[in-house]
Amino acid sequence: MANRDSGSSSLGTLLAGALIGAAGLGWWLLSEAERRRDQQRQTRSLRLNRLSWNDDEAVDPQSSQRPLRETELQDKVHELNQAIEDVRRQLESMSTQN
Repeated sequence: MANRDSGSSSLGTLLAGALIGAAGLGWWLLSEAERRRDQQRQTRSLRLNRLSWNDDEAVDPQSSQRPLRETELQDKVHELNQAIEDVRRQLESMSTQN
């Protein structure tokens, strides 16, 4: 009788472990699918942003563009900062004229 009880408890433990393992695998698969979906959404957004920055050039969204080098990126940031500073100065001069 004791042998039968240990066999049924081993079977119960095995089933509980299988259920926990299946739940863990399901959670991991769902989190990986969500991560991939977020990555695709971010990539799509970056492509759209790149297209809007280059709207004066003919750009094929399916073409593989090389990413900006760090120096190019720094140059663009510098240009943007200068443009922002120019607009700020213009706004300040307009407010002092009134």
